[in-house]
Amino acid sequence: MTADELTRLRAELNELESDGRSQIAARIKTAREWGDLKENGEYHAAKEAQAHLETRILRLRERVRAAVVVERGTGDEVQHGSSVEVTDLGSGATQTFKIVSPNEAKPKEGLISSSSPVAQALIGHRVADQVEIKIPAGVRRLRIDKID
Repeated sequence: MTADELTRLRAELNELESDGRSQIAARIKTAREWGDLKENGEYHAAKEAQAHLETRILRLRERVRAAVVVERGTGDEVQHGSSVEVTDLGSGATQTFKIVSPNEAKPKEGLISSSSPVAQALIGHRVADQVEIKIPAGVRRLRIDKID
């Protein structure tokens, strides 16, 4: 992942470990004050939310622990973290993709996973290179116009 992605993960983890836990603790405390815990739906909902929060914290800690930060090179070759403007040679349409880790991918926003077929085809190529991507309908040909 990029250094920016790692920074975002750490910020989310910090937020959940501090404010997230405090908010859940307050919900549980308030629900306990309402009486009998066996039939207290708010208490059970708060405990369930706490379990989900702790699971999310554990997953984020594991991702941060296992993170490998990829530094971008000179920018003349497509790599993880690159923003790439391409032209579809079949339709003439222009698109911009940013290659990110699989967990950060949001294809509708132009953030594509480094393990996606499009990213795999683009990685290692330079401006003006043409790449082919096999898709169910055949082959898609892209020309790299710009790399940031």
